[in-house]
Amino acid sequence: MLGYTRNAIGHRVRSGRLHAITRGVYAVGRRELNQEGRWMAAILACGDGAYLSHRSAGALYGIAEERAGVIEVSVRRKAEHLRPGLKVRARPSLPSHDVGTLKGIPVTSPVRTMLDLATIQGPKTLLRSINEADNRDVVDAESLRLALEDRAGEPGVKPLRELLDRDTFVLSDEELERLFLPLAREAGLPLPLTKEMVNGFEVDFYWPELGLVIETDGLRYHRTPAAQFRDARRDQTHTAAGFARLRFSHHQVKYEPAHVTRILTRTLTHLRPPAAASAGPT
Repeated sequence: MLGYTRNAIGHRVRSGRLHAITRGVYAVGRRELNQEGRWMAAILACGDGAYLSHRSAGALYGIAEERAGVIEVSVRRKAEHLRPGLKVRARPSLPSHDVGTLKGIPVTSPVRTMLDLATIQGPKTLLRSINEADNRDVVDAESLRLALEDRAGEPGVKPLRELLDRDTFVLSDEELERLFLPLAREAGLPLPLTKEMVNGFEVDFYWPELGLVIETDGLRYHRTPAAQFRDARRDQTHTAAGFARLRFSHHQVKYEPAHVTRILTRTLTHLRPPAAASAGPT
């Protein structure tokens, strides 16, 4: 430790200038550590080449929750650390580009962190981590999906790819109509108007006699803040005009038709015709 002898360290501990956190790791001035300090202490306790990984890396990035009382660290050698509160993994073959630093703390890269989380999280929790990574500008879904192309066969790739492909799945207009219209008929809906201007917006499917507007979304993760703002304003305008509105993803239309039909059927039971819609801008 900075060239101090064992006696010099002992003297500073007794005088209160150093506080032992774990074997070989000391806090200067005070014993209390914030979360970042606890992470750094765990890394130092594991020696050279250690870094945060898995849930702890996700917590540092703000995209996952850490297990209570457990800090997850990986090392590039045989793992022999059996200290309370530490989960250490040996990863001698992890490439150097999969490790970096954040706030001065060694940590797995955003892509590697997402891959590690995919091996320990269920689909719903992993989806939340994907969303948080995008929202916090840790890694956007398009870049993440592209990075998976060079990592075929690695742990975590398959569940990540399945989630990303599901939520960025896109149908052409022709395919969308071909798949959606039979679902609408099965739910008891008459033939809708398509690509009609309603309240100043072009909508995918429109039933003027029922006051129902349905939009379908693809490329969920690629939408810019401006696009999200436009969608919110569109939905607000339709609601203010008294219209019922629904949104389905392209993936739902193709791969979850029973769900789409069920929602359409239940919606149809309480539809009321709205006031006349305006075709011009609002």
